[in-house]
Amino acid sequence: MGLPEKQYITPEQYLESERLALEKHEFYLGEIFAMSGASFRHNQIFKNTYGNLFNKLKGKPCQPYGSDLRIHIPNNSLYTYPDISIICGKPEMTDTVKDTITNPSVIIEILSKSTYDYDKGQKFTLYRDIDSLREYILIDSMSIRVEHYFKNEDSSWTLKDYRTIDAKLNIETISADLLLSDVYVDVFVDE
Repeated sequence: MGLPEKQYITPEQYLESERLALEKHEFYLGEIFAMSGASFRHNQIFKNTYGNLFNKLKGKPCQPYGSDLRIHIPNNSLYTYPDISIICGKPEMTDTVKDTITNPSVIIEILSKSTYDYDKGQKFTLYRDIDSLREYILIDSMSIRVEHYFKNEDSSWTLKDYRTIDAKLNIETISADLLLSDVYVDVFVDE
């Protein structure tokens, strides 16, 4: 007896069901993948980072959005929910429902044990198909570490690795600094 054949769905079927769903799901090449919940540390890092970015970008042409904003990458079919997206200029929507964008300039993912390999590997490979993407930032929730990738003129990517609480990350796309001491406020207090 063989394995059951996979059931593939269309992007339209995915969006129809996702817009009614109580949980979030990713879609890639005809398959749907449930997204897991987040730890307290993850939420604390999100709060610290998003709040900092919101204050820095108030009234400016680039704006941060949380993980409820779905992005779509037409070049490879991925629909996903980054932890934080920064959109510069007018958001480009996929359809008239206006709940899915295609033009983030900066994506920030908060790494956990369950997402670490995916966010650093395949997901980053898929994100690189976004023409508007200039910077990809990975914030570790298990230790003090931030990996900052930025796109060069020749479309190659360069990594800057930060591992100390007193480090300062410059997000060039939005002309703003992000202090790791602000990112990790109250994250490791119980240890």
